[in-house]
Amino acid sequence: MRVFLDTNVLVYRFDRTDPARQRTAAALLAREDVDFVVSTQVLIELFAVLTGKFAVPRADATRVLRELDLPVVVTDRTFVLDAAATATSHQLPIFDALILQAAAQSDCAELWSEDFSSGSELRGVRIVNPFSDQPSS
Repeated sequence: MRVFLDTNVLVYRFDRTDPARQRTAAALLAREDVDFVVSTQVLIELFAVLTGKFAVPRADATRVLRELDLPVVVTDRTFVLDAAATATSHQLPIFDALILQAAAQSDCAELWSEDFSSGSELRGVRIVNPFSDQPSS
């Protein structure tokens, strides 16, 4: 199965303040039955969180991005325009629409995220919150 990862799934992998979500994220990312996909937006957001909120040195955050060996959906003008249309048609913030656009464009069956309504289907992509059974921190 092909799955698009929203930034929060990757961030929890490094979040020592939330051990339950960290364990869940590690287990999810270790699944061998899933082909994961990310986008340039996800990589940028991950770098920003690692170097900002978690105060990871930039060289170490760059290494994390380099070692994250996943297919990347690249953002260009057409992609942004398509995401803007998605934002309009689904009443989404543009940054969420960019994530959804990347998942749909890369033929992902699911989008794993905390930022969408879990269980819904948008643009042919099923939304799954892999942390829904855990209390918010």
